[in-house]
Order: sequence, then C-alpha cells, then structure tokens
Amino acid sequence: MANAKVAVIGAGNVGATTALSLAQLNIADVVMTDIVEGMPQGKALDMLEMAPLLGIDVTITGTNDYKDIAGSNVVVVTAGIARKPGMSRDDLLKTNATIVAGVVDNVVKNAPDSIIVMVSNPLDVMTYLAYERSGFGKKRVVGMAGVLDSVRFRCFIAMELGVSVREVSAMVLGGHGDSMVPLPAYSTVSGIPIVKLLPKEAIDRMIARTQNAGGEIVALLKTGSAYYAPAAAAAAMVESILLDQKQLLPCCVKLEGEYGLSDVFVGVPVILGKEGVEKVIELELSPEDSEKLKKSAGHVRSTIDQMKKLMA
Repeated sequence: MANAKVAVIGAGNVGATTALSLAQLNIADVVMTDIVEGMPQGKALDMLEMAPLLGIDVTITGTNDYKDIAGSNVVVVTAGIARKPGMSRDDLLKTNATIVAGVVDNVVKNAPDSIIVMVSNPLDVMTYLAYERSGFGKKRVVGMAGVLDSVRFRCFIAMELGVSVREVSAMVLGGHGDSMVPLPAYSTVSGIPIVKLLPKEAIDRMIARTQNAGGEIVALLKTGSAYYAPAAAAAAMVESILLDQKQLLPCCVKLEGEYGLSDVFVGVPVILGKEGVEKVIELELSPEDSEKLKKSAGHVRSTIDQMKKLMA
C-alpha cells in the first residue's frame, strides 16, 4: 500500500524543520514546496542523506512545482514573511494574506481532498482566510497555535517545579498572540492542578512568559523567529490526523456557537482525527477566563476586518 503523503508549503526554517519532524515520524512521504529555486530540493537532499543515520524510511522531495503536491492527505502551510525593520503590521498582514491566498488556490487545484494545517502568521487570520478561500469546510482547515502555546506553558511549568515535562499537561486557548488565554485550572502535573502546587505570583509570571514566548525568542535571535517548537507542534497535529489518533489538542478552528462565539477562528480544544477537526470540546470556564477568551476572539475579528479592507 502506498504511503500517506504530506505537503509542506514553504521551505524556510519552519517549513524545513516541519518536513524533517514529519519524516522522522516515518508515517508519510514528505514533499516540500517553495518558490525559491533549488532551496527545497537542496534541503530535501540533505535530509535524505542523513536518513540512514536516523532510521528515516520515507521519501523526502523538494520542488518548485505545486503539481507535486497532488495526492497529499495533509498540506501544512508555513509560507509567508516575517516583519522586517520599517514594515508595519498592516504591511505584514497584506503581504502574507496575498501569499497565503495564492498558496490556498494552488492547494485547491492540486490537492483538493487534503486537510489544511495553517502555520503562517498572523495565524488565526490566515486560518480564516484559508477556510474562506478553499471552501474545504470547517473540519478540513485547522490552525496550529494552541499546541505550540500549550507546550510552551508546559515547558515553563516543568522548569518552575523541577519536574519531568512528561508529567505536565497544559491548556491554552484564544488567539495566537498577546491575548492568548492560558488556563491554570486545566494545567496539571500528574493530574494535580498547578494551582495546588504553585503560588499565584509564580503562575502569573509563567502565563506572562507564555504569552510573550515567541517575542522572547525573536528578541534573542534578532534575525528570525522560533521554528523548532512550531515545527514539532505542526507535526504532532499531522500525526494525530494521519494515524487517526483522535488526540485532544488546542487548535485554531471555526466556532459556531461554542464558548458563546460564532463565525470566528480561535484556539480551543478539539479532537483531531482522520476527518480533521472531529469535535470541539467545550470546557467550563470561569467568568474571568470566558471574558478573556471573548476579548481574544474580538481581537482576531478586528484583524480579519483589517485584512478584508487591505485586500479589497
């Protein structure tokens, strides 16, 4: 039987690291597509040459031709640019919206039966754009943000308590940005809520660090942004879909009344399986956290409206 196939659009740091993370899972052949001639081909060849050392036994292909994504079960979209000095957020929004629109058109044309996993920023808005542009339906368009934000929160909790990260579970809802909503009540160490293990000031400090985790890395790198953790998060989502693992993961999805929100893409816990987003899980939130989630969704909505004006 032929292997499953995953296409990664964009072969920059995030895209290439996602492709490698997927290849290491040995669950699907991987094709990397980029507009830069030679780059995806070179990176794919480099990965293939280390495959014997890592036990990678799937094909890894680099290409500049969207026709090569045909037959993909999942398409991971990482294409886009990072903000450069002198560039406004409006400039970034319009530029990436234009790039993502073109990518989605090519996905619809060449891989019409695929599930789209969005990674491009601004994440929630680009996921909305992919949904509107593709016509794939809400099950087959999902954004990677909550998995990344939650795993960062897990990391900080483990560091604070000096425990194994494997013992820590965490949940972060909302938009992928400063308005995200980490949930201490649903974050545990071996089932024990962190609110029972840590003082409020320590939890507040970790929440603030989680909300600014991407910015912290940008400030340290100075010339780029995070890619190891985002790639691993995207690969985890693809694995749950391809293997029908039905993992409960926080992802950016279209809400239709859940959490009192409608017609907006925002991070909430969902079941990810072979159909894509198989179920949205509604957690019981405190009034304070519910208000924070609505505020976060409002921020996403305003950015979507901004994008529509820029694209008009």
